Amino acid sequence: MIVSRFLLWARSAPPGHRAEATAALANAFLYSDLSPEDREEARTALTAMLDDSSTLVRRAMAEALASSTAAPRHLIVALANDAAEIAAIVLGRSPLLADCDLVDAAALGEERVQCAIAGRPGLSRAVSAAVAEIGGPAALVALASNREADIPAFSLSRMIERHGGEGALREALLARPDLPVDIAQAIAAALAESLGRFVTDCGWLSPERSGRVTREARERATVALSGEAEGEDASRLVGHLRRSGQLTPALMLRAILSRSIGFAEAAFAELSGLAPGRVVAILKDERGSAFRSLYARAGMPQTLRPAFEAALAAHRELRAKGRSDASLSRRMVERTLAFCEALPAEEAGKLVALLRRFEAEAAREEARRVASNLADRAALALVLEYAPAAFVEEPGREAA
Repeated sequence: MIVSRFLLWARSAPPGHRAEATAALANAFLYSDLSPEDREEARTALTAMLDDSSTLVRRAMAEALASSTAAPRHLIVALANDAAEIAAIVLGRSPLLADCDLVDAAALGEERVQCAIAGRPGLSRAVSAAVAEIGGPAALVALASNREADIPAFSLSRMIERHGGEGALREALLARPDLPVDIAQAIAAALAESLGRFVTDCGWLSPERSGRVTREARERATVALSGEAEGEDASRLVGHLRRSGQLTPALMLRAILSRSIGFAEAAFAELSGLAPGRVVAILKDERGSAFRSLYARAGMPQTLRPAFEAALAAHRELRAKGRSDASLSRRMVERTLAFCEALPAEEAGKLVALLRRFEAEAAREEARRVASNLADRAALALVLEYAPAAFVEEPGREAA
């Protein structure tokens, strides 16, 4: 009888009042000790309120029912197919919705709905993959920001392929603690390409010079990332670079000159087909007798072999002296360059020009570090010189 009166009252009540009453009825259904007859009448009344013309009413029902496992499933499904502002509430929370319901809703392409689904706690791998494939930029950012989402590696790659130019997406992906190193490299490559297009479109650099700057920026980022990759991660990164056409001799030479020898070992193993342990032994061999065979088996250009041999010799020498920092080594570059400059001009070719660019880059990196340290020391000296006496504790005097 009470529910019947509610339905009669709802015919003429203002939308705001109807919304409040609907929310109260939904909460009574979920949490009150109703008799079976009253519960069935309440279910019927709530179902009837799905036809209410006011979004306030349907939104109030969605807010009340969204998080409950005791909500009638047909109400949740109906609300999930309502207007986007209402559907997003249940799609983002309801434990009653199956993966198929979520994928079907995401396929409609409404940004608000996709974002709600992408942000669900404990998002499954199947739904994550679907959102990665069909979601818009905002939905992909929400998905990448969802630490509880189980996102497969191929979906992370797909997100970069589709919207890698979105800065917010790159930031969200890079903040994920589970981001594979090859995906991080793909993000760095996308950023480098984006910057390259920008400077070219602005007319600041010619397409040729912009291409070189972009490539070298991408290679610097790749070598920096390779310093964090070991074992399977290094092999995975190298495999990704080879498939994408980025595993070049210049990149491998840069890695050796940057003391990222683990990356070079993985690269030679990938290209030669030899076991990683065998490659490690060859690169460590001071005699270098087996390196030429490894180098040829990897399909590397013979014109660059002297540079690789000189770089590996310099690496072994500096490693023995305890130098292990991961930045581009100016000393290694200079030693390799000195060796290659002594080669006949027809053999040196573009090699010396490449090494000279490495030398200039290493010198600039070294100067940045030194300048930063000098500036820090000067700042500290100024603080100590002009610090008020009140902040300097006198010997034997307790601090206030």
